[in-house]
Amino acid sequence: MLRTLQARREHWPLAAPFRISRGVKTAADVVAVEIGHEGQVGHGEAVPYGRYGETLDSVLAQIDSVADAIGAGMTRIELMRALPPGAARNAIDCALWDLEAKLSGRSVAELLHQPEPQPVTIALTVSLDTPDAMARAAAAMNGAPVIKVKVDAIEPEACLRAVRAAAPDAQLIVDPNEGWSFALLRDIQPVLQELKVALVEQPLPSDEDHQLVGFDPAIPICADESCHVAADLDELAGRYQVVNIKLDKTGGLTEALDLLAAARSRGFGVMVGCMVSSSRSIAPALLLAHDAEFVDLDGPLWLKADHPGGVRLEAGKLAPAAPGFWGTPCLQAMTSPSV
Repeated sequence: MLRTLQARREHWPLAAPFRISRGVKTAADVVAVEIGHEGQVGHGEAVPYGRYGETLDSVLAQIDSVADAIGAGMTRIELMRALPPGAARNAIDCALWDLEAKLSGRSVAELLHQPEPQPVTIALTVSLDTPDAMARAAAAMNGAPVIKVKVDAIEPEACLRAVRAAAPDAQLIVDPNEGWSFALLRDIQPVLQELKVALVEQPLPSDEDHQLVGFDPAIPICADESCHVAADLDELAGRYQVVNIKLDKTGGLTEALDLLAAARSRGFGVMVGCMVSSSRSIAPALLLAHDAEFVDLDGPLWLKADHPGGVRLEAGKLAPAAPGFWGTPCLQAMTSPSV
């Protein structure tokens, strides 16, 4: 019996605009994949990202290119050879993991011989705005233990001081999204120390991070756009202290697990991150959270509405999705938005 594969685009409006140094989002446009076999259906989701040359159409075309092979039984390892890292491979890989869990009667965590995901402290994001608006957003987080602050090169110090004043006890992560120069990164180090920033994420464009060689930062620097798969780590050594693992960059949970193991063996710290997405993107990423110093999985919290039974925020911690949502054998009916 052949597998079936269906892929579609979904549009999830946001509750508020999400601004970073590269632009603003008002909705999460994702690709959802369903792989069916023997009465069971595995779900996966991916977020095409223009920064990496992806569109909804290009990702759907990549998925279609391997549809026959998936139907005939292509494995996750064969998938890694058939498609490059990115959103298309991620959606299929995660759907295959979910399908295996449902067919085997065992959760993905059990298949990986690791504990089931537990509620985990996550970073809540203050998107780029005026300093006053960012302060209000931070204050509205009501004592969130970790806040990620999106900045650009216009007035980063003012924005950071405003957020710190509004959230004096929070651990701060600063994310310029490749928006800084090396000179700005170097000169702002005393401010980062003063404000007790815990991490700076991808300050420089990925094609300029060679400037970090020999730089001794006061605050650890995390590679995001510069780190996709385990093979990238050789070049990142001596430039970054932490790597951000996102399933849409690795091309799925399978490669993400390899990247996590390789990063640990090389002495890198680990962040687990996400795109703005629904809970279907976050459920598999939570399997990495237990082994990360920083967890940035608040993507679904920006949506006006999420899948029923998805992840939820409870007292600053992200609680896993309900049984049967993804990666567990218990079936549960779920709805999808109109597209």
